Amino acid sequence: MNHVQKSITLPNGKVITIETGRIARQADGAVVVRCGETMLLATVVSKRDINLETDFFPLTVDYTESYASTGKFPGGFLKREGRLGDHEILTSRLVDRAIRPLFPDDYVADTQVTIQLFSSDKNEQPDALACLAASAAFCVSDIPMPEPVAEVRVARNKDGQFLINPTFAEMPGCDLDLIVAATDDAIMMVEGEMKEVSEEVMLEAFKVAHEAIRSLNKMQRELRDAVGKTIRSYDRLEHVAELYNGIKAIVSEEIDSISHAASAKEGRGDRLKAIKDIAKTAMKAKFTDENGEMTLKYFDSRFSGYFKSIQKEIVRNMVVRENFRLDGRKTDEIRPIWNEVGYLPRVHGSAVFTRGETQAICTVTLGTKLDEQRMDGPTFEGTRRFMLHYNFPGYSTGEAKALRAPGRREVGHGNLAERAIKPMIPTDYPYTVRVVSNITESNGSSSMASVCGGTLALMDAGVAMARPVAGIAMGLITTSEGFAVLSDILGDEDFLGDMDFKVAGTAKGLTACQMDIKIKGINYEIIEKALTQSKGGRMHILGEMLKTLPDVRSEMSPFAPRFFEMVVPVEYFGAIIGPGGKVIQEIQRSSGTTIVLEEMNGKEGKATITGPSAESIEKATRSIKSFVSMPEVGDVYTAKVKSIMPYGAFVEFLPGKEGLLHISEASNDRLDSMDGLFNVGDSIEVKLVGIDQKSGKFRISRKALLTDK
Repeated sequence: MNHVQKSITLPNGKVITIETGRIARQADGAVVVRCGETMLLATVVSKRDINLETDFFPLTVDYTESYASTGKFPGGFLKREGRLGDHEILTSRLVDRAIRPLFPDDYVADTQVTIQLFSSDKNEQPDALACLAASAAFCVSDIPMPEPVAEVRVARNKDGQFLINPTFAEMPGCDLDLIVAATDDAIMMVEGEMKEVSEEVMLEAFKVAHEAIRSLNKMQRELRDAVGKTIRSYDRLEHVAELYNGIKAIVSEEIDSISHAASAKEGRGDRLKAIKDIAKTAMKAKFTDENGEMTLKYFDSRFSGYFKSIQKEIVRNMVVRENFRLDGRKTDEIRPIWNEVGYLPRVHGSAVFTRGETQAICTVTLGTKLDEQRMDGPTFEGTRRFMLHYNFPGYSTGEAKALRAPGRREVGHGNLAERAIKPMIPTDYPYTVRVVSNITESNGSSSMASVCGGTLALMDAGVAMARPVAGIAMGLITTSEGFAVLSDILGDEDFLGDMDFKVAGTAKGLTACQMDIKIKGINYEIIEKALTQSKGGRMHILGEMLKTLPDVRSEMSPFAPRFFEMVVPVEYFGAIIGPGGKVIQEIQRSSGTTIVLEEMNGKEGKATITGPSAESIEKATRSIKSFVSMPEVGDVYTAKVKSIMPYGAFVEFLPGKEGLLHISEASNDRLDSMDGLFNVGDSIEVKLVGIDQKSGKFRISRKALLTDK
């Protein structure tokens, strides 16, 4: 057992330790990462038998959090962990996107990364350690990942100080929350949210994070050297110049023509498929012998890779040399935009946002506190009152595929759009808000279309957003001759390019970003240019959105629920609820409302009343006020007879307030008994004529009203 351990102390005093050699020794690589009392186990396994017909890297990353890590039981009937939750999926994606570009292009072995949270002190945020753990596991294995990578969380507090891997307790009040992944030389991945910070602040956050990452990478290299594993050899496809040159001779001129045609996605795709089929038929004939046998092994995967490589080279050179893109735009131009709000008449708010060949239909649903989502994970407990869900059906790209539960892509894109808009929703907004983005066409940056469409739908619903939010996706093309940053990228530009950098924000500043890199990192010159160019594009898109709806609607949809909040002393909660909830249920039934009582402090509480109309809320409000109103001497009430005695009747003139209507005050006439005057349950008009200062008993009179008349 070769036990190796390395530690590092961050500038904030936190100690991070990585050990290997004691746990999960049958995996290709395994490490335990520890910070405080938070511990993660990361393992990596990669098949040695490689299917060379595979033309992509089959990497799977799974991050899981055990409820036992925080001493909790899972909720639900089964009492065990099930499928990955949204937070686990999002963390898995962060790791995948950081490490995938670092592997050799010809390595196509099935590879699995598993990161398990086994212990959590509920202080450290474990998702910031997940990528470090995965990369370190590769470092102690023989799997060919050439260089280490690490992620850190960087936040900025109220004093403007940047914090590396802040604790949960340090996050409130921070205006920036980013996860940054990098090698020593370049940024690999970024994702996070901000509260309208500037591009300059975000760039500075990248640099602060990168400095901390370099120290983590240094520790990983020391760990790798101490373990001393030799990188495995693996099967790979040798380059066949005859096939490559043959394909290039057939397709180059046509691909160049297609690329310069400024055509739409469908027409471009049809022409590419046609020339690809011609080349494939010709090359198959060239490498088939007289017996009809293929003489070149792994022909299909080789052909697919070569065709893609040739296409990429032609398109990328065109963009960098000519400042000309597949649809005819310049590098900083935005596709045509059209919007419509109120498209769906019965929902609380709706919008159609279309940019080029990407379209989202977004809806808003407003609900009560009872509709908020309860969050009960191993490391987080709370509620969620704003949510955005993203759907990507097959027809949006002209594909026929079955509808399934949301996959990792849907969860990731929805989360990004949610984080972009959420800072603009007031924290004291009384409604629970759900936005649904249904992608009906897709040709690049549907998540940013969800930001724009979701914003318009919220404005249409009358949600009091601080400012509207727009999003844009930036791309990158690099060649030996230079680079070009592309605004509002197409799907093909994402496929053929080197970067997908999504940036969202208001006219005042940034609210969210996500950057994926397909090459081994980019430098700060490119990032700075992308941020600067994105701001111009974002402002243009915001302008087009505001042409459709300049401001939040002053009136809500007639189908949206109405709210009213009132302060209620906690001491009256019992009276309002009644025995077994009988009283509050009757108020809700008779008024058609929903009432939620919340304690704000030891004495004061809040009643939130939700109903379909102002009239229903007013009716429920009157009922609740009757419980908390202090009786005033001289006021007249409609009272209900509760019981009849020989000396008078006990009546309830306010909920929970009873008084004795003495026989002498029941009528102008002198009565010898109460027989036949009232029945239990009768409603009568009475006047409060006094309150005993010592006992607090109420003096009720009916005679006073008869005398008044």
